[in-house]
Amino acid sequence: MNLILALDFGGTKHAAAVVASGEKHQLSDKRVFSPPNPHAQSDLEIMLSLARELLAGREPRAIGVSFGGPVDATSGKVRLSHHVSGWENMPLQEILEREFGAPASVDNDANVAALGEHRYGAGMGYNSLLYITVSTGVGGGWILNDRPWRGIEGMAGEIGHVVVDPTGPVCLCGKRGCLERLASGPYIAQQTKDRLNLHPDKGKLLRSLCHDNLDEITGLMVSQAATQGDKIAIEALETAGWALGVAIGNVANLINPQRFILGGSVTKAGDRFWNAIHHIARATALPEVHFEIVPAALGDKAPLWGAVALAEDVLMREQGRAGSREQGEES
Repeated sequence: MNLILALDFGGTKHAAAVVASGEKHQLSDKRVFSPPNPHAQSDLEIMLSLARELLAGREPRAIGVSFGGPVDATSGKVRLSHHVSGWENMPLQEILEREFGAPASVDNDANVAALGEHRYGAGMGYNSLLYITVSTGVGGGWILNDRPWRGIEGMAGEIGHVVVDPTGPVCLCGKRGCLERLASGPYIAQQTKDRLNLHPDKGKLLRSLCHDNLDEITGLMVSQAATQGDKIAIEALETAGWALGVAIGNVANLINPQRFILGGSVTKAGDRFWNAIHHIARATALPEVHFEIVPAALGDKAPLWGAVALAEDVLMREQGRAGSREQGEES
């Protein structure tokens, strides 16, 4: 049995899984949250511990890795993490291959999740799609003509830094009005806090959920309050949905994929959020441009299943090379 090890390095949590090659329905997996003030070394130690626990003395034949930040997929080197220090130019693929004695493949989490949804989830049967993850940040991964499209330097799909409002608030990247600045979970919470400070007589439900400590507001609280009719929470989610709709409509005009698949914690925000996305995306795109916007089928496990797909591809390449060597020896 060829055993695959799949790893998902996230900004706030990490996951590992093992699966037999060819299996499409069940992962043996485990997740843990990052400690306060995480660092690359602590993240790596956590992941290695998870992997050893799941492998239980067995050896993987291939390793697939999803990483939450820019990656050079050719070399498997992490360029950096936007949320955790110490990852700059980390040779993650080399480290894992040395640790487990198996070939590995590493890519950005959005690219990997796109591959997972394409092979095993909401993208099955579609040859062109953009997967968008809306969580701590906003990222995207392309599948074009049934293959991942990473761009010339591996930066394709950075929809989170498409500017949807040039006069909007300043993003972490330094530009104004980026999609991520308007639609990611932490920024939805920040925008809600700002509105509450401006309107001290409003948002009673939100204030109750955070026990009047506005610094404790989270994207989840905003979603909960919106479903119960809190107007400030509804405004925050509709702003996020508007921003996503503008970005999706413009991308649809430019590339014309069959499907947009949305995953990540923020996409669980409810009907108001989704209705805003659909309405604005359709109004932004040309009438002649047809596309679908659907939720991810694999949920939080999309990056893990994408990592499985990466490892399956590694196995196929290894088997192809082995076959070529055997044919050469016979001739």
